Amino acid sequence: MARNATGGTRRPAIVFLALVETVTVLLALGIAGIATSGQDRPAAPVAAPDATTPAPAPSVLPPSAIGTAPVIRPGRPGESAPVLRPDQLTPPPGSGHNAADIRFATMMVPHHEQALRMAALVPDRAGSTGVIAVADRIRAAQRPEVEVLRGWLRDRGLDSLLGGTGHEHPTMHGMQSPRAIATLTATTGTDFDRMFVEMMSAHHQGAIAMAQEVLVHGVDRQLRELARNIAFAQAVEVNRMREVLDPASK
Repeated sequence: MARNATGGTRRPAIVFLALVETVTVLLALGIAGIATSGQDRPAAPVAAPDATTPAPAPSVLPPSAIGTAPVIRPGRPGESAPVLRPDQLTPPPGSGHNAADIRFATMMVPHHEQALRMAALVPDRAGSTGVIAVADRIRAAQRPEVEVLRGWLRDRGLDSLLGGTGHEHPTMHGMQSPRAIATLTATTGTDFDRMFVEMMSAHHQGAIAMAQEVLVHGVDRQLRELARNIAFAQAVEVNRMREVLDPASK
């Protein structure tokens, strides 16, 4: 009888967690694709040459959805769900990982680091205070996430997979080419603003795609929580960048 009671308790919990994971992936996919439903687009931006991924249509989210989204960790049946920041995530005892988890961590570190280098160009080149604010938020969100990812790899003896400085993968989702980065670096004012938004929007959409991949194929709970946060937060940021160039889209 005790065994049957325990099994009866676990089955709803397993079903609940499975539903949470399914809704999370569908939410990220929906956020990233909302703007493809025929909304007006801003004036054509200055094209960034040789960017590895073209910028897709920006997402449309409520203006109130700002900053890095909190990570909600599902609790057990009858318990509240704690809300955490990315830097508060800790791996559960005995948690495992697979090749999809390793790929996500090793790819997302250089991906984030390129976004941080692009954001560092903004203060001396941007013509819009809105673009400066976007770059500030990118730095505030992605620096801690890089540290979480590096720590995850280091704790598992996998940090050597990152390679040296500038270890990047040109075929990675949304990654910008060296030539595109050089062109952005040489640009200022309004042209810089449009090029930055074009390139960073493509970059963010690439991060969303990478997060969705690990949500489908990964098994490590810490990385899955971080991936959910990245997918939501960067979809919000794409929408925010669209509003910087086209305030009427709010």
